[in-house]
Amino acid sequence: MANLQPHRIKTISEFHEFRDLPKPQHPLISVYNFEDLKYLNEAEPKSLMLDFYSIALKRNSNAKMRYGQQEYDFKEGVLMFISPGQVFSIEGNSELQHTGWSLLIHPDFLWNTPLAQKIKQYDYFGYAVHEALHLSDKEENMLISIIKNIQQEYQSNIDKFSQDVIIAQIELFLTYSERFYNRQFITRKISNHQILARLEKLLEEYFNDLSLSKKGLPTVQFIAENLNVSPNYLSGLLKLLTGQSTQQHIHNKLIEKAKEKLSTTSLSISEIAFELGFEHQQSFSKLFKTKTNVSPLEFRQSFN
Repeated sequence: MANLQPHRIKTISEFHEFRDLPKPQHPLISVYNFEDLKYLNEAEPKSLMLDFYSIALKRNSNAKMRYGQQEYDFKEGVLMFISPGQVFSIEGNSELQHTGWSLLIHPDFLWNTPLAQKIKQYDYFGYAVHEALHLSDKEENMLISIIKNIQQEYQSNIDKFSQDVIIAQIELFLTYSERFYNRQFITRKISNHQILARLEKLLEEYFNDLSLSKKGLPTVQFIAENLNVSPNYLSGLLKLLTGQSTQQHIHNKLIEKAKEKLSTTSLSISEIAFELGFEHQQSFSKLFKTKTNVSPLEFRQSFN
C-alpha cells in the first residue's frame, strides 16, 4: 500500500534542493520562477507539507492541484496562499510548462516583528484552491513590482535595514492582496449571492429539522462544508456582503426560530431551548438576551 503521508519540507533550502533549484541566497526568504522548476518524476512525493509560507502566482498551468478530495485546473493567472502545515498535492503534465513565481517566507524571518502575528489574521491563507485570487493585469503588475523589490533587497548586501525593508514590502503585498480579494467578492456578485441564497436555505432546513435537538447547533465548519467553500472564505465573503460573520448568520436564524416558537407555541423556555439544540436553557437565554436585549420570557410576555 502506498504511503499516504505528505512529504514534509522544513526549510527553504530543503525545498530548493527538492525542486532542483540553486541554493537560496537567503535561508529564510526566497523568490523563484516556475520556469526554473524541474518536473517531479513518478517516484517522488506529490503530496507536500511546508513549514513556511508560500505565495504563488501561476499562469498557463497544465498542472492540477488537490486540496482534500477536490481537484482544480489552472488555466489562467491566479494567486494562491499556503500557510505552514497546510497539505497540498500536485499532479503535473510535462507537455506544457506553467509560468509565474513563488515567494517563500519562513516564520523565523518574521520573528519578533508585528507581522509575525498579523500574518495569521489574513484569512486568505486558509482559503481552498478554488478560492484563489484572480488578478487583473494592473493588479498583477503592482504585485510583481513588490516581489522584485523583495528579491532585490535580499540579493543586495544585507545590512541592519534589510529585514525592516523586506518586512514592509511583504506587509504591503498582503494588504494589496486583501484589497484585491474584496474586489473579487464584489465583481463576482452572481456566484457570491448564490452562496448567500444557499446559506439561507441551508440554515432554514437545518433549523426546521425535527432532529435538531439531537444534532445540536450547526457549526461554521458544517455550514462551509455544505456550501463547498472554506470557513475563512465564507466568513470573508459574508462580512463584505452582509457585514456579519457566518456565526452571526447562524445566531440570527436561531433567534428568528426562537421568536417564532416563543410567540406561537405554549412550549416552556426549557423545551424551546432543547428543540433548538441547546443542552442548557441558561445558554439559550443568555444568547437570546445578548441578541435582543430582552430575555425569552420578557419577549413572550410582550405578546400577551
